Amino acid sequence: MLSPKEKSKVLEKVRIHEKDTGSAEAQVALFSEEIEQLAKHLKKHKKDNSSRLGLLKMVSKRKRLLDHLKREYPKRYNTLVKKLDLK
Repeated sequence: MLSPKEKSKVLEKVRIHEKDTGSAEAQVALFSEEIEQLAKHLKKHKKDNSSRLGLLKMVSKRKRLLDHLKREYPKRYNTLVKKLDLK
């Protein structure tokens, strides 16, 4: 779970306008940060299967959002992938 300070720091990189919190770019950025944190957690706690399931669900949601962006807004998708250093 991200703290409000961490969320605002992540959102500043990708926001489209001043109060942007719900765009696909913002959601992908937040999911990416949470995925990184959960991956670190799972390296220490290998038997935490409930967190592993949550991680897989987040990865799936992020993939769907990225697919939507790639299909509908290819320019925004390419800039987001570069900003977040995905793929």
